Amino acid sequence: MIEKSIEKSNSLRIKILDAIHNAGKGHIGGAFSCIDILSVLYYCDFLKITNKNINESNRNRFLLSKGHAAIAQYVVLQDLGIISNHDLQLLNNGGILGEHPDHRIPGVEFDSGSLGHGLGVASGFALAAKLNNLNYKTYVVLGDGECHEGTIWEAAMLSSHLRLDNLIAIVDRNGLCIHGSTENINGLDPFTDKWESFGWRVLTIDGHNHHEIYEALNSTPQDEKPTVIIADTVKGKGVSFMENNPKWHHGGIDKETYKKCIEELRT
Repeated sequence: MIEKSIEKSNSLRIKILDAIHNAGKGHIGGAFSCIDILSVLYYCDFLKITNKNINESNRNRFLLSKGHAAIAQYVVLQDLGIISNHDLQLLNNGGILGEHPDHRIPGVEFDSGSLGHGLGVASGFALAAKLNNLNYKTYVVLGDGECHEGTIWEAAMLSSHLRLDNLIAIVDRNGLCIHGSTENINGLDPFTDKWESFGWRVLTIDGHNHHEIYEALNSTPQDEKPTVIIADTVKGKGVSFMENNPKWHHGGIDKETYKKCIEELRT
């Protein structure tokens, strides 16, 4: 399974590049930083979403709180046959796909884009499972920049209080947001200590190492604590001149840039 997710990540980066190039603009840096996480979630049997079970009440849930990276989720949903290649080609051009997720898109649970709300909604999903005696898990991917938002910490406090051990948050810790370094803007460190002080079980991993991602997701015991996985990543991962460069948070990709990206992604 892990070998499949690694293989998928490489091809999905090219799909992300193609879609943003065709659309004229998009959030490529954050999509590249979290695509390995999404690959493990979707291709290593944590989400198990298909067209056949998409409406089942006991299916595991996934919320992309950092909604600006929606293209990373779209290319996975297209690869799984849940949305079409035609949908992907119409990104930002009159189709069902925009730059941020919409719950009307098959396979999307939650409208995100306004940052800071995904963890609270994911907590609601997890609580609903408890109240309805269902055993599904809720996974939510956060950006580290959105962890500047107070609503994140309100949800973190409540999730711990409610003992939501069926809730797994993954923080895409690439250290950058649209304005630059997260630590220069409003320091998050000591990040691990903050989550632990709110009563969470905390794991720290390399967010591009599929084996580490898998092991972290697979080691979330029901110990009456929610789990947060702090995944250290690189914004723009996979293309050297995009890596750790806030310029590539959002923008267009011209033909020359596209050619350079393809050359790196295919080597």
